[in-house]
Amino acid sequence: MPPPAPATKANPERDAADPFRGILLKVLSVVSFVVMATLLKATQTIPAGELVFFRCVFAIVPVLAYLVWKRQLHTALRTSNPMGHVVRSFIGVTSMGLGFFALTRLPLPETTAIGYASPLLIVVFSALLLKERVQLFRWSAVLIGLVGVVIILWPRLTLFSGGAPLGNEETVGAVAALGAAVMSAFAMMQVRHLVQTERTETIVIYFFICASLISLLTMPFGWLMPTPEQSVLLIGAGFAGGVGQLLLTSCYRYADMSVIAPFEYVSLILTIIIGLLVFADVPTLSMIAGALIIVASGIAVIMREHYLGLDRARARAAATP
Repeated sequence: MPPPAPATKANPERDAADPFRGILLKVLSVVSFVVMATLLKATQTIPAGELVFFRCVFAIVPVLAYLVWKRQLHTALRTSNPMGHVVRSFIGVTSMGLGFFALTRLPLPETTAIGYASPLLIVVFSALLLKERVQLFRWSAVLIGLVGVVIILWPRLTLFSGGAPLGNEETVGAVAALGAAVMSAFAMMQVRHLVQTERTETIVIYFFICASLISLLTMPFGWLMPTPEQSVLLIGAGFAGGVGQLLLTSCYRYADMSVIAPFEYVSLILTIIIGLLVFADVPTLSMIAGALIIVASGIAVIMREHYLGLDRARARAAATP
């Protein structure tokens, strides 16, 4: 979900600055998404398309309740770009499906760490496809981060280690996780386009609605009747995802992105702990090394954007008569 835009006369969404509150909401959103991923992984045998359906359908419930409470439901459903939402949803469902498939094949922290490549890929695609200007510092940070991705993926790619190419589940899972990061980057680029005319809550609610319908197209490829235990896990995952979206939306109202965004990486610590305690997944040295490189490069990009934003603000202030 995109963070709300800065407050303007046309966009009163930004509240008074309160960095501690913003950071707390961000960490709680990270916890919610980690809980969601853990519950989905615990379902074990449920196909990825079915996971997407339950995640999105039951995420709608807390989001709708919140919008009704805030008396924003009527504005949330107004859109001037319905096809833009459909396109964003197709891309997002593809990313989500690949990511959930990877969850069923890879350790939880490894899937999480590979997903950190998405913000780095946004920089690459923005430069190549949108012709945005990217300075040497950001290119360097992105390339270093992508090296971290390769370090994580390398042991899984039997294509390079003498095994049958793409011949085991972990290899396929690693490729799916990377594909999810790529599609997530494209989805965020589409969101950048949507936020020019659409409110944050509009983008969120239409994504959940469209994603729920699109995921039904995977039924012919094999859905399973969940057991009672799996049903509880699936419904819980959907609610956790919806709550996470609400917390994520709220956190950026109280502090700048450069302050809050680095706390996304709290998820790495949480998934390592949960992976050990719940799934008995011991993190490998290559996973830890690659993840630390990706995190460091991601924070470098965030901080660089922060300082560039300050420079632009000072330039505008100096130019104002």
